[in-house]
Amino acid sequence: MSWSDALDVATRLGVAALGGLAVGIEREWSARARARLARFAGVRTFLLLGLLGGLGTTLPDLAGPAVGLVVLAAAGALVVGAYVVTAHGGDVDGTTEVSALVVLAAGALAGRGYLALASALSALTALVLVEKSRIHALVYRLQSETIEAAARFAVLALVVLPLLPEGPLGPAPGFRPRELWALVLLFSGLSFGAFLALRLVGPGRGQVVAGLLGGLISSTAVTLSFSRESRREGTPGHVLGVGVIAACTILLVRVGFLAVILNPAVGRRVVPYLLLPLAAGLGVAIAASRGGTHPTAASLPGNPLRLGAAIQMALGFQAVLYVVEWVRGWFGSSGVLLSAAGLGLTDMDALIYAMTRLPADGTDAATAARALAVGILANTLLKLALVLAIGRGHFRRTAGLGLGGLTAASLAALLGLRPGS
Repeated sequence: MSWSDALDVATRLGVAALGGLAVGIEREWSARARARLARFAGVRTFLLLGLLGGLGTTLPDLAGPAVGLVVLAAAGALVVGAYVVTAHGGDVDGTTEVSALVVLAAGALAGRGYLALASALSALTALVLVEKSRIHALVYRLQSETIEAAARFAVLALVVLPLLPEGPLGPAPGFRPRELWALVLLFSGLSFGAFLALRLVGPGRGQVVAGLLGGLISSTAVTLSFSRESRREGTPGHVLGVGVIAACTILLVRVGFLAVILNPAVGRRVVPYLLLPLAAGLGVAIAASRGGTHPTAASLPGNPLRLGAAIQMALGFQAVLYVVEWVRGWFGSSGVLLSAAGLGLTDMDALIYAMTRLPADGTDAATAARALAVGILANTLLKLALVLAIGRGHFRRTAGLGLGGLTAASLAALLGLRPGS
């Protein structure tokens, strides 16, 4: 064996052993923190297990495949046997034993030369073990209805979606059940991700964070809820106002992201309409967020993964397509802008879907993007009206000025950009 080959083998075995050492240190520390001995493996045993994994995939190149297979099988049998003994004694927690198997696998990867992957696997294992309490705390924050909703979403995506026909069915623009359901899952999934993040973060992070995450679900619902909350005595009106500004600003990111995903041509053209209001919203939110944070008591958007809500969304999307098609047939491009403004007052998700669907029905992408910007402007005006009509005190002033700035920025973007740009 040449010097370079020997150095390569030594590097592989060193990475395998160090990965086991990292996990072993955590297991040793965890056992001592609980004032009990490790079940079967401490820092030295984990280091040696990683080394055995590396040897198991290095030895076949040096002494034949049978030797490596025996080494890996013996190490695996040792771990399994250790778990059988501890489980027989009444302790069925297999975290240490499973960690040992992962270390063995990471060592085998290192022995085959996949050093980066082996190092990442060992580091991730150690991190998961170290963050045990935080992971458990996150799980405890989830309510049973949230877990059930996630399970239903998996069924709707993996079972129902493949069974639906592709279409189109019926008169133009046609009914495409599979495409429509996939879009409902996309919109609902994005909202559920924000809802889940909101539950995990918890109310103690303040109204600004709650508004930011709630805006990914429904910025209108956040605006209405915080406006009502501002009427209560002793509520932090300024911070509630910043939360509304954050919710309405993050909506622009949601619109841009979904537009790019659903129709890249429309998405590229709508982004310039979003940049100015996005900059204005971020600037106002940052400037106004010096008021600190307070516990969130306001009612935020509920779980978006409800079967009834998903079916309503699908039917609503299809109805919007027919309405927009009818308006466009009668009034042309001006009808598209008019229908977009109406949708912006009622349902932003339906607006995004309808405007990104228009190019497939003959409308150019530039007109669809401009219509989407008009809908955003209408939606911002609606929320400004809610703030002024329902809000009180510092909330009305903070949120009103912020949404007024967003409205002015959206209008300036519409007036400053040519329809074809």
